[in-house]
Amino acid sequence: MRFAALALLGLAAPAVAADDRFYELRVYYAAPGKLDALHARFRDHTTKLFEKHGMANLGYWVPVGENKENKLVYLLSYPSEAARKKSWAEFVADPDWKKAAAESEKNGRLVAKVEQSYLTATDYSPAVAVAKADPPRVFELRTYTATPGNLPNLNARFRDHTLKLFEKHGMTNLWYFNAATGQKDADVKLVYFLAHKSEAARNKSFDDFRKDPDWTAAREASEKKGGGSLTAKDGVKSELLTATDYSPIR
Repeated sequence: MRFAALALLGLAAPAVAADDRFYELRVYYAAPGKLDALHARFRDHTTKLFEKHGMANLGYWVPVGENKENKLVYLLSYPSEAARKKSWAEFVADPDWKKAAAESEKNGRLVAKVEQSYLTATDYSPAVAVAKADPPRVFELRTYTATPGNLPNLNARFRDHTLKLFEKHGMTNLWYFNAATGQKDADVKLVYFLAHKSEAARNKSFDDFRKDPDWTAAREASEKKGGGSLTAKDGVKSELLTATDYSPIR
């Protein structure tokens, strides 16, 4: 109603604010036999302490099916890169964290390896309502590596075509990121999350999407402009995920 009133007055509607938050995708590989203890520490302590120190918990996931690598995937956001540094410094110095870490690691460290990626939202990334669906959804983390010079073309194809076609075929667009400035893959990386009603629904959606003539036309036009494939050989990775019981989004 507000936008309609502005239009009647001949005034432009306010632009939607760009998402200038700083994001971090973290992957933990629990030590053998320690994944349940790691979940308990996040559930009972870590997530609350992250929020205390200005970090936003967005999602926590494990792979669908057998988790052979004892993997935990999670996504945080911060007001800025500087805020991230400050938040982590305060978090690791917090006596409550030190106590929780010490108590949880009486019989050995819980985490064997950590991977982290710093990300910024694309200009077409949707505004996500972090909510718990019933029944819980299947999530998909997809990572694309663009061919040299083609990340702008890949982003343009997603902005102008792919997101709409995903929605058309029953997929929910969540977050879309490029690697943050200064990262080694900042000129080639696209990372995004989708949600699906189920694994079977996901498979059907992608089958229908790939057969869609609108997708074929968009892909061919973008590849003609980009001088070939917009993604490198083996440059598309996909992982199906299920949310943990303490994940804000499910």
